[in-house]
Amino acid sequence: MTTERPAIEPIRSSLEAQFLSDEQLDQMQEATLQILEDVGVRFPSEKALAMFADHGAQVDRDTQIVKMPRDLVFKALATVPRYFHVGARDLTCDFDLEDGVTYFTTDGCGHETVDFETRQIRPSCKEDVERMARVVDYLPSLAFYWPMVSAQDYGRMAPLHELDASWNNTVKHIQSETLMGEAPARYALEMATVIAGDRDKLRQRPGFSLVVCTIAPLAQDKEGIEGAMLLAEAGIPVAFLAMPNLGSTGPATLAGTYVVGDAEVISATVLMQLVSPGAPVSHSIMHGYIDPRSGIYVPYPVNRVCAGAVINMAHHWGMPCFAGAFGTEAREPGTWQAAADVATDPLLVGLTGAEWVTGIGLNRSFTLLYPEAIILDDELYHRARYALMDMEVSPETLALDVIQAVGPGGHFLAQKHTRTHMRKALVRGLGQYPDPDGGYRDPLEVARERVKWILDNHEPEPLEEAKKTELTRILQAADRELNQ
Repeated sequence: MTTERPAIEPIRSSLEAQFLSDEQLDQMQEATLQILEDVGVRFPSEKALAMFADHGAQVDRDTQIVKMPRDLVFKALATVPRYFHVGARDLTCDFDLEDGVTYFTTDGCGHETVDFETRQIRPSCKEDVERMARVVDYLPSLAFYWPMVSAQDYGRMAPLHELDASWNNTVKHIQSETLMGEAPARYALEMATVIAGDRDKLRQRPGFSLVVCTIAPLAQDKEGIEGAMLLAEAGIPVAFLAMPNLGSTGPATLAGTYVVGDAEVISATVLMQLVSPGAPVSHSIMHGYIDPRSGIYVPYPVNRVCAGAVINMAHHWGMPCFAGAFGTEAREPGTWQAAADVATDPLLVGLTGAEWVTGIGLNRSFTLLYPEAIILDDELYHRARYALMDMEVSPETLALDVIQAVGPGGHFLAQKHTRTHMRKALVRGLGQYPDPDGGYRDPLEVARERVKWILDNHEPEPLEEAKKTELTRILQAADRELNQ
C-alpha cells in the first residue's frame, strides 16, 4: 500500500522576536571583527591559506593562523545571499529560505539505535538511515532529511552510504554533517549530479547541503573546510556550525562564547566567498556548557539561553541562520525530561525567524535513536506551529449570523457552520486518542504505532533504476579509492 505524502508544513510567523538589541549586536559584531583582525583563526589547509594570502589576509603558514582585515570581511560578506533556493528530488518538496518561514529537519548524526522490533540498543546501520528517511518523507513537519544515525556498517564510506540511503528513501532535500574531505565531497557531488540530471540543474536546485562544524576555540577542520570549498564552488549550500562550551572551549560568559563561535563561522564564510562569490552559506552557533565539577557536557541547564540570540546575530550579518532545537538529554522518550528539555525550542526559533532548524528525534544528547521519539517531537513542533499561526478574522470566522441563529442558551452542534469548520478546529494530540476502556491511550504507545503505520504503508516515490545503478557505481569507485 502506498499513501499520499502530505505537503510540507513549515512554521510561519508574522511576529519576530529580538533577543539582542541593535546596540548589543553592533558591540558583538565589533568584537568578532577585532578577533578576526588581531587574534585570527587557524586554518590547517594549504589551499585555504593560499586563498587568503591571495586576497590580502595576513597568513602565518607556520602557525596556520589567518588574520583578516575588516574590509576584507565586509567585502566577502556582501556577496553572501540573504536567502536562497533549496532543491529536492521531487520539485514539490523544493523550498526557498525566506522571511517569516522556518523549516525543520531531524537531528543527526547519532551512533546508536533502539531496534524497533527487539527494543534493544545496538550500533546504528544503513538500514536505520533508510527507515527513518521513509518516516521523514511522510511527516509534513520535516522539510528535509538530516540522516539521524550513522551507517556504521560501512566504516569510512558511511557518509556516502548515508546519502545513498537517503536519496533512495525520500524525495526531500538531504543534508549531511558526516561528509568530510575533498575526495568524499567530490563523490557526493557526483552522486548529487546524477540525482539532479546535470551540474547546471544541481546549481539551480541543489538537492543536498552540508553542515561543517568548526573547532572551538577559533580553528577550522582541514577535511571539513576543504570539502566545503569544493561544494561551495558548485553552488551547494554549506552551513558552518560552531559549538563552543561555556567555561572550556569558550569563555564562561554567553557574550564571550558567542563571539568565539561567531568568529569561527564568519571566518569560514569569508573563505567560501573568496572561493566562489555568492556561494550559499548559513550561520550557526549551538553552544553548550561545561560542568565545572565533572567536565561533563551540559546542553540544557535551567539558565540556558535559547537560540534566539544567535539567530539575531546571523541576521545582523545579513546571513540566513541554521538554528538548533530539540536534542534532549533524556535517556528515554516520553518522560518529563524529554519534553521539558525541548518544549519551548520550536516556538522560540520560529518566533525569532530562523530560516532552517535541526534537532527533531534523538535522545541522550543527540546520540541515540528511538524511532518513536520523532513522533513525540513532531507533536511539539506542531504545537509551536499552531501557536505562531495567524488567526483568521473574517465574517465567516466571526460567525455572527450563526451566533444570532443559535441565540442565548442554544447549541452550535447542529449548525452547518459547525460541520464545515469543526474538522479543522480540533487537531488531536498524541494524548487525546480514546481508550476503549475509557480515558485516553498512552501517547508513547500511539507514537510507536504511528511509526509502524508509516513504515508499513508509506512507500516514497522510488528512484529511477538508471540513477540507482549509477549511485551504486559511484559508491564502488569511492570504495576503491577511499578504503585503500
